[in-house]
Order: sequence, then structure tokens, then C-alpha cells
Amino acid sequence: MWWLKDVWVIDPSQKISAPRHVLIKDGIVLDVSASMTEEEVLSKAQGEAVEEIDGKGKFAFPGLIDVHTHLREPGQEDKEDILSGSRAAVRGGFTTILAMANTLPPIDNRALVEFVRRQGERAGYAHILPIGTVTKGMQGSELVEMADMKAGGAAAFSDDGKNIQNAEVMRLALEYAKITGFPIISHCEDKNLAGEGLMRRGVASGRMGLKGIPASAESVIVARDLILAEETGGKLHLAHISSAESVELIRRAKAKGVDVTAEVNPHHLIFCDEEIGITDTALKVNPPLGSQADREALIEGLRDGIIDMIATDHAPHTQAEKARPFAEAPFGINALETALSAVWQYLVLPGRLSLDRVIEAWSLSPARRFGQQGGTLKPGAVADMVLFDPDFSEVIEPAKLASKARNTPFLGKTMEGFPVMVWVEGRLVQRDRTVI
Repeated sequence: MWWLKDVWVIDPSQKISAPRHVLIKDGIVLDVSASMTEEEVLSKAQGEAVEEIDGKGKFAFPGLIDVHTHLREPGQEDKEDILSGSRAAVRGGFTTILAMANTLPPIDNRALVEFVRRQGERAGYAHILPIGTVTKGMQGSELVEMADMKAGGAAAFSDDGKNIQNAEVMRLALEYAKITGFPIISHCEDKNLAGEGLMRRGVASGRMGLKGIPASAESVIVARDLILAEETGGKLHLAHISSAESVELIRRAKAKGVDVTAEVNPHHLIFCDEEIGITDTALKVNPPLGSQADREALIEGLRDGIIDMIATDHAPHTQAEKARPFAEAPFGINALETALSAVWQYLVLPGRLSLDRVIEAWSLSPARRFGQQGGTLKPGAVADMVLFDPDFSEVIEPAKLASKARNTPFLGKTMEGFPVMVWVEGRLVQRDRTVI
């Protein structure tokens, strides 16, 4: 049994943000109390050995849930696989991750859903929940068998990486998905507007002589999908929102009662297009980094709840791919192991976001929207939990990363604030940044 003493507990599900004692036993949260004596603990242990953890100066909160992770298996295991990705997840404080479907082949049938789920179980670290595609082969035309894929363990549906350009197909997807109760996750990008763009269209793209992607490439599809969600009554989740206009569209739709949630990536909250250099391929992401005004709108939207959750969009690539010239390098960032620390260092410490809001957006909100366990430390809940040390610092070095990929903008930098213990179903899987 585990006894965390005098730790600052953040649990939005119980509206707790205060010093508490936490007991974990038999894979569940046994108790969360303002005070606890040794006699009481030993009585509840019923003869089981108790490991005491001094929680002073640290935070305990529900395990983070990442609803947007690319694990690359099957088909691109040179970039990442389910084992390495799940090890990277628990190193970063994530106890559940939703694995995107744009693998080779895409996860467009029950057999592949079951393969991803079982590979996650074999890995034995974070809970791996497969996302199925919306259309067969991610071709944007014929819908998959959603009910059958749900029965095989799918947690949602998305053609992420490829927007469904045909509005009628998207409308039908929102209608059909209602039988599963799951949201359709939309990668909002009008390909005609985006073209062969490499970064957000603006002063920075012009300065570097790179083809730009207008913000409207995102917001046009956001508007379309919000209209379709309102028309069908379907559940819509908008992936990696990056523009101020999109935030405003979501704000208006929520005011009308549209069943929509949205996520934002840490890199869109921390960086903007003006900070990209011609060799900074780690910051070549899709959707591209927006302007400073976009970044401010995203932070405000997350703060006031218009944006519901944070998601990493962990997109690993090989070192050789990201070493190519900016125009030739693939889009994507390695994020699982540094995302929480980056948000702490760049947003929480400066007072832009509260840690309570961050934890709500990265645990409770995803659990509720996608109907998954976790996101709470209520007694009796599965003990997926993080102990976070705000004073723990680490230089981000390739040899320390559990992920196979190295495409992070934080390489060589000293980061502060990390998960130092992580439990999955009451089993300790990470201690002092070492995966067990």
C-alpha cells in the first residue's frame, strides 16, 4: 500500500486543491483525507506493507489523458512503436493515451483496433485506447463499420492527418457515430487553401521565403463542421485548434448548444510563427504555429473553457527525416515526455494558466468527453495518479528519452517541473523519471 503524506492534491472532479493524505491499495484510491494518523493507515493496510512518500512541496493529481497521440504502429515502427510510446507516456505523466489511426495500414477495421489494444496491454504501461478511422483507408469517401470497431475497443473516430473534404461524408459520419456515442475528431484543414504551405502565412513566412498556410484553412473547416454538428446533433471534437478565428467560432457554437469540444496543443500555447528559424524543423507542425495574437486567443480560450482540453499531438519522426531542409522535413513534434514540464515552465509559472485548470483540461475533461475511466482521485477510483515535483529539473538529452524520436524543440535545454512518480492501476511504473 502507498501512503502519500502532506501532498497538495489537485482533483477537479472533487473540487479539491489543498494539502491531503492519499492512500492507494489494491489498484484503487482507498482514501483522500485532510488528516491521517499512522494507526488509521495501518488499520486500513490490514497487514500489508506500507510505503510512505513525503509529499511536501509536491502535487498529486489524476493521471493525464492524452487524446491525440501518434504511436506509428503498425507500419512505421522506425519512428515509434506502442511499447516505446507508452513508456514515453508514463515518463511524461500520461496514464491513458488515445492512439491516432493514421498508421500503415490505417486503423479502419476491428482486427486492427484489437491489434493496437492488445499491443498496449502487452506493453503494460499507459492504457492504450485505439482511435479508428472515419473512412476506409482514410480516403474520405466510404465510412467504416463504427459499431463493429467500437465492439473491438475503439474509443473514437478520426481521419486525423487528412481532413474529410466532402461535407456530405462528414455529415453522414456525425450521424452514424451517434450509434456508438463517440465523437468524430476532426482534423480541420481545407486542402485547397492549405495547398503546399509549410508554415502559417504571415510576415515570418514571407521573411523566410516559405509557402504559407492561411489561418482560414483551419477556420473554414471549423465553421463547416460546427454547422454539420448542429444540424445532425452529433458529437464533434476539434483537434489541435490553432487560430483566434477558430476559438471565436467555437465560442459562438457553444453558446448555441452545439455538442462540440476542442483541444489545443502545448506548442501552440508556447510558440508562435515569429520564433521559427529556417533550421527549426522541430517546430514544423500541422496546423502550423500561429501569430502572437492567435497564441493569446488560445490561452484565453483554454482559460475560460471554450477550449476544453490540452493534447500533445505527439508526432514522432526519425532524426534523418527532421534533419532535412525545412521544406522537405515532415510535420510533427515529439511531445509526450516534455509537454507537462513545458506547460508548467512557460505558462503556469508566469501566471498565464493555473495548474488546477491544466490538470482539469488534461485529465477530467478528456475522461468525460471520451467516456473513459480516470480523471479522478475519488475513493474507489482506479489509481491512475501522478506525483509532480515542481523543483525537479532535467536537461533534455536524447539518451534519456524513452521515445524513439528526438524531434523536440527542447533538446539540450534544462526543463523544470516533472512527474517523479506515476501509478497505473495502482502499480508504480515510473520513479524519478525512470520507467520501471
